[in-house]
Formats: sequence, C-alpha cells, structure tokens
Amino acid sequence: MLLKKTKKLEIQIDEFLDKVLNGGLFLKQGIKYFLKKDLELFIETQNNIDTTENDADTLRRTIETKLYSHTLIPEQRGDVLGLLESADKVLNSCKEILFQFSVENPDIPHDLENRFLDLADTSISAVECMISAVRAYFTEIQIVRDYINKTIFFEKESDKLADKLKRDIFERTDIELSCKMHIRTFAVNIEKIADAAEDVCDRLSIAVIKRYG
Repeated sequence: MLLKKTKKLEIQIDEFLDKVLNGGLFLKQGIKYFLKKDLELFIETQNNIDTTENDADTLRRTIETKLYSHTLIPEQRGDVLGLLESADKVLNSCKEILFQFSVENPDIPHDLENRFLDLADTSISAVECMISAVRAYFTEIQIVRDYINKTIFFEKESDKLADKLKRDIFERTDIELSCKMHIRTFAVNIEKIADAAEDVCDRLSIAVIKRYG
C-alpha cells in the first residue's frame, strides 16, 4: 500500500474518488431527466453535481497540502497529485456538460434519446473503471492493469457509439443543419468523458511502471 502509514490521507483520497464517481453518475442521471423533460429532478441533479464538484475541489486541496507534509518521495508525490488533478478534470467536465444542457436546451429528436443515454452510460462506465483503477493503485496494485484495460474498452465503445450517432444525425433530412451541429456537440462532449477517463489511466500506467518497473 502506497499510503499505509497515512490512513487518514488514504481515506480522504478515497472520498475524493467517490465524488468524481458520483459526478459521473449525476451526469448520466441528469441527461435522463433532461430527456424526460423532468425539470425539477434535472435542476436537483444539477445542484447535486455542483455541490459535489465544489466539495471535491476543497478535498483535493486538503489532500495536496497533506501530501507535502508526509514522507512520500517527491516523484511518488508528483504522481499522486497528477492522478488527482486529472481525475478532477473528469468531474469538472461532467459538471460542464450538465450546465451546457441547462443553458443551451438542445432539441434532441425523440428517436435519438436512447442513443444519447447509451453513449452516456458507456462513457460513465469508463469513468467507473478508471476510479477502480486509481483506487487499486493505492491498495492492490496487481489489479490496476485489469481496470485500465476495462477503461480502454469502454472508451473505444463510446467512440463507436458517438461516431455512429454523429453520422446518423447528419444523414437526417428532418432537421436543420444548425440543429444537427448543435446536438452533435453534445454527443462529442459526452464522448470526451470517456477520453478523459482514459487519459487518467494513461497517467496511471506510467505511475505504475515508475513504482515497479
């Protein structure tokens, strides 16, 4: 265990990762409420993700301060900080996408709604596997690679779903080009969540190699 002598710090990192994961789940939930036109639950979910993101930022700063006061060698400290910061970007992106839905109110055709939900579900599956990989880095490093591979799998699946969705959007003849471009942006941004999760795992792979060769 990388943080075996700093139990409280380990717990705080786990809490931070919980918040990143919850942000992904709130995004998926929020998109569902938006498509169902359930404004009350959508706003509640948006408030939840805003609070989660703010709490995560506070917790990350606390963790960063404590990392500098403990005995991790500088290189390991840098790896941990980098992992936390890149995971935080995933949460920030989830918050921004839900805000984008709120502000821009995209007119997504009814027959494409399930396609957007499938894309969100797949992208958040990548986030879930990424979080499991980062947790394992601190507690059970021998299984990190399995979770990294699962993250990569879901990232590729999200690419396939998004590419097909974007192609189908532009092949339609029943909506204006401006609308096509607008709703395509949402597909792109949801897809990028899985890309961001994979980026965390790329950083994680390097950290594992540096620790164990």
